[in-house]
Amino acid sequence: MLILLPPSEGKTAPPSGDPVDLTALSHPNLAAARQKVGDALAKVSGQRNAMDVLGVGASLHQEVERNRTVWENASARAAQIYTGVLYDAAGMADWDAATLDKADASVRIVSALWGAVSPADRIPAYRLSMGTTLGRLGGLGTYWKKHLPAELDALAAGGLVIDCRSASYVAAYKPTDAPWVSVSVQRELNGKRAVVSHMAKHTRGLLAAHLVRDDARLESAQDLADAAAGMIGDALVDVTLTPKPKGPDELTLVIAG
Repeated sequence: MLILLPPSEGKTAPPSGDPVDLTALSHPNLAAARQKVGDALAKVSGQRNAMDVLGVGASLHQEVERNRTVWENASARAAQIYTGVLYDAAGMADWDAATLDKADASVRIVSALWGAVSPADRIPAYRLSMGTTLGRLGGLGTYWKKHLPAELDALAAGGLVIDCRSASYVAAYKPTDAPWVSVSVQRELNGKRAVVSHMAKHTRGLLAAHLVRDDARLESAQDLADAAAGMIGDALVDVTLTPKPKGPDELTLVIAG
């Protein structure tokens, strides 16, 4: 089982800690690719047009400035660096060592800077999205598409891939030889269902924590649906599974309005 998560837009910079060690991260074969992206990010972040290139507003000037020293900045576990709705819902910053060990084997956060990291990997805070075109590297979705399949397909090893990512991060990696299920969320109100955004992140975070903490051993989309059904009556009111012959099957988690 492999759970794929998106990074959060916001990150919490640790007050202290050693700089990132690329050779110590999961998937050390990505070290050279990560180095190229980090070097390009540091360079672009010092340019006059940095905010435009990175697609951020003036309020994020400090985060862009921090990119310039990404290789010198303090690092901490990705579970603590990534913040926001999904990660808060998962309670990832508070996961104990045993839970992080489970996550190290079954969870990957797909990142514009790192390619893919485990929640236990130690990284610095940064500001970069997968939709960015970064100098000569080009679009980062296309860039990582060249590097991630070999690593993540090997990690999945033909087992179930549970995809909680947004579209721009899906572009960087699509499983090639494994059952693949995307997770969507709908809200039910007065008998009608509609797609939601904020609560989708929250619910995906709850699902990720549920699967990791329960030490789930899932082999099929139906196994996933059955495991998610264990959340009905707590976070969910219904779970539906829709097979998609030409794409990932879709698991829809339904929350109350």
